[in-house]
Amino acid sequence: MELKEFIQLFAEQFDDTAVELFTSKTEFKKLDEWDSLTALSVIAMIDEEMEKRITGADIRNSNTIEDLFNVANS
Repeated sequence: MELKEFIQLFAEQFDDTAVELFTSKTEFKKLDEWDSLTALSVIAMIDEEMEKRITGADIRNSNTIEDLFNVANS
């Protein structure tokens, strides 16, 4: 999966955040809509779309969408 596709899938987990705010450098935990349910949605999306398992610790240790993409690809 390419980073651009990952960003698009990541953005789909949010209902009220403008798509334009999502870039590789977006610090996703600073988004108003970010919460534990969104984190679970992102974990499920990565599991389903990339067939990779990430943990809450992986999310805590990631700052940007690109950081999370790199963890999922490792």
